[in-house]
Amino acid sequence: MLKKSIYVGASLMLLLTLCFGHNALSYVKTSANKVSETVKSSVPIDYEIDHARQMIKDLAPEIRRNMHLIAKEEVQVAHVEQRVDDMQKKLSKDRDEIFHLKEALDKGGNVCLLVGRRYTADQVKTDLSNRFKRYRTIEETSFNLAKILGARQQGLDAARQKLNGMLAAKRQLEVDVENLEARMKMVEVAQTTSEFNFDDSHLARTKELILDIQTRIEVSEQLMNSETNFHDQIPLELSDTVEDISEQVAAYFTKDSSEDEVADLGDLDALVAEYSLN
Repeated sequence: MLKKSIYVGASLMLLLTLCFGHNALSYVKTSANKVSETVKSSVPIDYEIDHARQMIKDLAPEIRRNMHLIAKEEVQVAHVEQRVDDMQKKLSKDRDEIFHLKEALDKGGNVCLLVGRRYTADQVKTDLSNRFKRYRTIEETSFNLAKILGARQQGLDAARQKLNGMLAAKRQLEVDVENLEARMKMVEVAQTTSEFNFDDSHLARTKELILDIQTRIEVSEQLMNSETNFHDQIPLELSDTVEDISEQVAAYFTKDSSEDEVADLGDLDALVAEYSLN
């Protein structure tokens, strides 16, 4: 299968070379970039956010490794500082002893009295010469060691600043990812809201039907009024049912008054009959 893929790839490359000449490699790179961009754009954003969050978590081992290196360097720098300090103390002590021997020689004479013991001038000169050589060697070593200490301290400070920068960048990336996720949620909510496409066609048809029915009823009512109010000839006879409104009112209330009087007379006869019996 691998041999077949290599053969197909070589054949495709040969074909491109024959068709496009020396620009074949450029076309291949362009096509590969297009494919890569297409694949990348097709990856879901939430997957990319999870990928970014995982990459931020993967920074933790590197940060711990750098912290370990810094801690180790701090210990070593502390040892160098102690060595430089010890050498400075020794140089101070050696310098005092050298001055003491020099003072003894400067007094002159063939014998020098040192700490209760007698030494010849030549012995003192030899010891002073050896002490002075050792002093200069230790002083040079201390000077070089101090320079190394300064350089390592600068490197340690730079490493600390870099580590602090990595920690700050990691915290900022975590905040950025949370912000991106919140923005993505807002986009999803907005997309969900915009996708609420209600089908109101049935409602529109129902409203149209109701309006059509109302229009037809109004037309029918209008036709009825037209048949009532319009005639093909002028009417010459009055309707028998038409009466004067004044006569109707007088007749109605006259009838009510007569009935009330009859009722009063009946009550009066009943009272007289009752009185006679008593």
